[in-house]
Amino acid sequence: MRMSRLVTILGGGGFLGRYVAQELLEAGARVRIAERDPSDAWFLKPLGGLGQIQFVPASVTHPASLALACDGAHAVINLVGILKGDFDAIQRRGAANVASAARAAGANALVHVSAIGADPDSPSAYGRTKGEGEAAVRDIFPEATILRPSIIFGQEDGFLNRFAAMLTAPFVPVLRGTVKFQPVWVADVARAIAAAAIGPGAYAGKTFELGGPEVVTMLGLNEWLAKTTGRAPTFVAIPDFAGAIIATVAGMLPGAPITRDQWLMLQSDNIVSPGSKGLDAFGITATPMEAVAPAWLVQYRPHGRFAVTSKPVA
Repeated sequence: MRMSRLVTILGGGGFLGRYVAQELLEAGARVRIAERDPSDAWFLKPLGGLGQIQFVPASVTHPASLALACDGAHAVINLVGILKGDFDAIQRRGAANVASAARAAGANALVHVSAIGADPDSPSAYGRTKGEGEAAVRDIFPEATILRPSIIFGQEDGFLNRFAAMLTAPFVPVLRGTVKFQPVWVADVARAIAAAAIGPGAYAGKTFELGGPEVVTMLGLNEWLAKTTGRAPTFVAIPDFAGAIIATVAGMLPGAPITRDQWLMLQSDNIVSPGSKGLDAFGITATPMEAVAPAWLVQYRPHGRFAVTSKPVA
């Protein structure tokens, strides 16, 4: 790809954004990272060649900043989302603002990253505003590509790392142990996003659900993490009535492990819908957790990298 192609990434300095930026830079695109505080993304500078990467201040809640961030861009990628806070401002109105800015800038591609479970009728504010955001994007930029990943895992994630860190305790509570996930590797998601931004023709106007090769329950995930990190806690299943109380009462406190809205999200499985187009549509073979996650989960072993997780062969 010629260096003349410019791609703006809203949220490019985040967990997923750094992988998307790397994919685009390796493909030869010019990348504009848009963040509320651009200095948060300066760690990406070494990934690009001279003049290949730039940083601009922008917020999805401020249309004027988005106009500047999208100016001259051939493609715009929106990765911005939240797990708590003003969902409507960020995930509905913010998504509409990005789509409007991309349209006004004359971009020929818009990639909007949503989530499995996005539904205007969702009982959770997260799922509802994700669904409303998708509808707003479709209304303003019909040829946008919408990607709905399941839970994304990777070295810097707040998912596997969070649960693995909890396994140091002798007893580990498990909420909604039977709910199912289809964890998808961040690098696979990034490759799909980059492909849709670089070559929108095959993906324009379509919605894709991205999941990994494994469907796991909440309890099964914790058990796998325990085995991988050499831990042996006792898992304590928390009844749903108690979980609802915990999420409602404790969820209002700063730093709460789960909010009421997250509890509502846990009432439904987070897996790819039957018949949905997924990673295979991008020519990507989904990467299993076992193939990559142990490389960084080693830090959670009792003695780190020097831990022995199996008996040596005599």
